Amino acid sequence: MNSKIALITGATSGIGAACARLFAAQGFDLVLVARRQALLEEISKELEEQHQVSVQTLVADVRDKAVITTQLESLPAAWKKVDVLINNAGLSQGLDPIDKGDTDDWDTMIDTNVKGLLYVTKVVSNWMIQHKAGHIVNIGSIAGKEVYPNGNVYCATKHAVDALNKGMRMDLLPHGIKVTAINPGMVETEFSLVRFKGDEERAKGVYAGLEPLMAQDIADAIWFVASRPAHVNINDMLIMPTAQASASLTHKK
Repeated sequence: MNSKIALITGATSGIGAACARLFAAQGFDLVLVARRQALLEEISKELEEQHQVSVQTLVADVRDKAVITTQLESLPAAWKKVDVLINNAGLSQGLDPIDKGDTDDWDTMIDTNVKGLLYVTKVVSNWMIQHKAGHIVNIGSIAGKEVYPNGNVYCATKHAVDALNKGMRMDLLPHGIKVTAINPGMVETEFSLVRFKGDEERAKGVYAGLEPLMAQDIADAIWFVASRPAHVNINDMLIMPTAQASASLTHKK
């Protein structure tokens, strides 16, 4: 094993996969958490071969408290010295006004974006406290800073992440643990495809006429905050494509 370990949730696609590749390139060993076993095995093999790092994979849905907790706690002791936790697992489902919202979609967003983040953080923060060091990076959103039409519950979950990020920073301060929020605007990943339940045409339409951020842009920002000197903590970063000025204001050509 190398000296540094990063634990990444939602590691098989989008920002999570981009982070896995970048941190592996920087020599980090990885604990990758995701639901899709085949994709986990694929990226794990790729990174081990390309960067000669060690990778542990956990097939788990962060919504399942018992499974994610058991999986994390079952890691060998050497793997519990996590230097960087990237709470990336998150999603949006539906884009409906509050009166027409699907309550199953609401549960999925709340359980993944808020409760899942909490379940993982509860376990890993205790490891970091034991070692009196660590860095938690929470992936928020512009939706955690402002609300947009029909974004209601998704925006509420990301506002919760924004509040939790601030609360974690305070609670973990005595233990020397860094906490950072990374809040992207429009990033072209599977995000819109998931939101619109596989409707590729509708998903592509979100980014038509402008150049969105890419997953690599956010991974670069995460690496920047994670690689600052020990005495420097970036509390909060808001990153937008040039063509986006707010959650709902974009310039399309």
